Amino acid sequence: MASGTKASYGLDAPVVVRNMLLAAAGCFAIGLLFPRLRWFISPGIGFAVGSGLMIWASLFGKIRVRDRILRWHPWKGDEQVLDVGCSRGLYLVGAARRLTTGKAVGIDLWQAYDLSGNNAEGTWANARAEGVEDRIEIMTGDMRKMPFPDASFDVILSSQAVHNVYQRAERDRALGEIVRVLKPGGSLYIIDHRNTGQYADYFRRAGLKNVRRRIPGIEVFPPSPVVVATKS
Repeated sequence: MASGTKASYGLDAPVVVRNMLLAAAGCFAIGLLFPRLRWFISPGIGFAVGSGLMIWASLFGKIRVRDRILRWHPWKGDEQVLDVGCSRGLYLVGAARRLTTGKAVGIDLWQAYDLSGNNAEGTWANARAEGVEDRIEIMTGDMRKMPFPDASFDVILSSQAVHNVYQRAERDRALGEIVRVLKPGGSLYIIDHRNTGQYADYFRRAGLKNVRRRIPGIEVFPPSPVVVATKS
């Protein structure tokens, strides 16, 4: 049962949003104080619009996109689900709401740079708010070496997480772990604003089927494709 408290999934890239707002304020100040430098107002508008789009996407857009992506999967309710880089549980909780006898597991390193208030306590609070705390499990762990047996999960989700592994070889390790713990016949949905071509190529080389990139909508900023694939 939901707790009555509204879930909050945080502000994405809060440092980036802060810096864009500061840049906008600085550009406006220069343009208004020094008439010869009024051209600074134009980039200030760009920074302000960009930060506004990121804030709107964090509060509303990413929830709409999540629900759209989760509707792509033919849920039965008994799936074992893994959310790689679950942060405050946007996809973890969304998947758990579609389960009956299944379970959703989230794993993360809880980096505050990526999301405001990014910690396990916030994830549990959102699960309670959505009434799914009995259908989830949360753990701290590295996506490059996940503590799960082979072929553990029917569905694997990951949103804006894999790109935080900066070296390509290390990203390949994370993608290899995702393939390893996915059950034969299982499906994966990897959402990211960077490197999705690499992800798709890796999954094809690993023998996954129906590998494709889809655009789920423009409500997130920057717009982010989804890599969809099935393990044969």
